[in-house]
Formats: sequence, C-alpha cells, structure tokens
Amino acid sequence: MSKDNLNIEKWSSMDTITDYLDVSRETVLQWINNRNMPAHKVGRQWKFKLSEVDEWIRSGSAAEKGNSENE
Repeated sequence: MSKDNLNIEKWSSMDTITDYLDVSRETVLQWINNRNMPAHKVGRQWKFKLSEVDEWIRSGSAAEKGNSENE
C-alpha cells in the first residue's frame, strides 16, 4: 500500500458519529436536514468524515439559535 493510501480518512457510520458526538440518531438526522451537517447518503445509510464534522462544529453551524442537546 502506498503512503498516500495510508492517509485516506475512513468513512464513519451513524453509530460512530452518535457515539463521537454523544447525541441521538434523531439529533444527527435533524442536524443533517436543518443545519447542513456534512453527511453523505450511501444507499440507505448515512456516512460521515469525522474531519468534516469537526470543521462543521468549529464553524459554529452546530450551535445556531434554538440548538439544544436533546433536539
């Protein structure tokens, strides 16, 4: 395997992202639909790049008015 292939970020599942952010599946789905959370539909499953999600959070998009942890 080449060095370039070692640096490719893996796709994360919905279960991984809910654990990573400590929120429910429903919250993640609301963020995808209402706050442009970076997510990619692959078949019937949502996939995520943790680096994209981290950047989205840092940009302030996750903390828009009315945001609550249990949304």
